[in-house]
Amino acid sequence: MIDTHNSWEKNVTVNCFVRTARSIFAAAVLMTVASAAAAANKEYTVKSPDGVVIAVEETGNPTGQPIVFIHGLLGSRINWDKQTTDPDLQKFRLITYDLRGHGLSGKPEDAEAYQDGRRWADDLAAVLRESKAKSPVLVGWSLGGVVLSNYLAAHGDVGIGGLVYVDGVIELKPDLITPHPEVYAGLGSQDLRTHLDTVRTFLALCFQTEPEQETFERLLSNAAIASWIMTRTVPSMTVQAEEGLSKAKAPVLLIYGGKDNLVRPEASIARAKSLNGKIKSKIYDNSGHAPFLEEAARFNKDLADFTTFTQGSK
Repeated sequence: MIDTHNSWEKNVTVNCFVRTARSIFAAAVLMTVASAAAAANKEYTVKSPDGVVIAVEETGNPTGQPIVFIHGLLGSRINWDKQTTDPDLQKFRLITYDLRGHGLSGKPEDAEAYQDGRRWADDLAAVLRESKAKSPVLVGWSLGGVVLSNYLAAHGDVGIGGLVYVDGVIELKPDLITPHPEVYAGLGSQDLRTHLDTVRTFLALCFQTEPEQETFERLLSNAAIASWIMTRTVPSMTVQAEEGLSKAKAPVLLIYGGKDNLVRPEASIARAKSLNGKIKSKIYDNSGHAPFLEEAARFNKDLADFTTFTQGSK
């Protein structure tokens, strides 16, 4: 005769053991994933030669090919969220930082700290030095293009894998920049309402197709915390595109939105190529000033392909 009571107890015991083992295994997996994520995502600061503290964030694969992102005027590292969260870019080491006067980086009170383009170049050099990024691809959006050119002029491209200008400002000259005098005057206004209203106008000019409301509002808040002194000073910032781009030996790719309403794409590309005939370019016909947001999937693929190409060209 079968002891059904004992069999039932044994089954209960076995099932409990199995459920416990599964729970332990699941917890271990979650801990491993959390630990890996913690290792792959970190925030720290570096100090520029003039003492400005620069906020840096890293995501992606810590041992992957580094890509360093440089945002534009009134932005911060969160401008690159569609890149740092893209599954296909996670194989790379993704380094973002806040330019001086922006985000969580230092905001000096003197105009000279922003007018001298060399200082912005030295900020990037400090990030590269402290992060120990080997053969990185540097990606500069809008004002970030000025930072790239000034970096090339001051530090050269030894140890740099490649450079991507994204609707990059080649030079702060009327034939390359779409005139919006009332906008730039409003950004520099000391009247709070005028300044904040113009920040919204400026941000809207960045897009042919605006992002979803949540993203736009986050970018708007992001812009509002930028230094006013910096905003008023940037139009007179020194740009050394001729000295920088002309001596670049690393691959350079220009990506522009065909409907950019802030920078003139064709004129900017022509000027850059007149300085360096090896420069390659692409125009995204459906994008405005921010193709990395407006056509993120296409941009991310082009960036991944370019980064892989720079590895193979060594």
